[in-house]
Amino acid sequence: MRTLFDTHALFWWLTDDARLGSLARQVVSDDPDTVHVSVATAWEIAIKVGQGKWPEARWLIENFEREIASEGFALLVAQAASEGLTLVTSDAALVTLGARCLW
Repeated sequence: MRTLFDTHALFWWLTDDARLGSLARQVVSDDPDTVHVSVATAWEIAIKVGQGKWPEARWLIENFEREIASEGFALLVAQAASEGLTLVTSDAALVTLGARCLW
């Protein structure tokens, strides 16, 4: 299954946070080569870090491309819906936008 991380799901994966759903964790663990990350994720993290709303994510924005590459994830600009990807997110509102979601 090709998947696309949303911002918090990516952060929770990289920090091994229990808030990432067990099904999502298993799917990503089984096949990390099919995981994609949007460049918009880097922008969102940078904005929140810059505003002081997410200081604990500063390390990720400073090493974003390296972290994504080290996990074997692909970096995409396209939205999940337009690429036919399944979005790994806990945000149920995103389903209404037409994206397949997994949690």
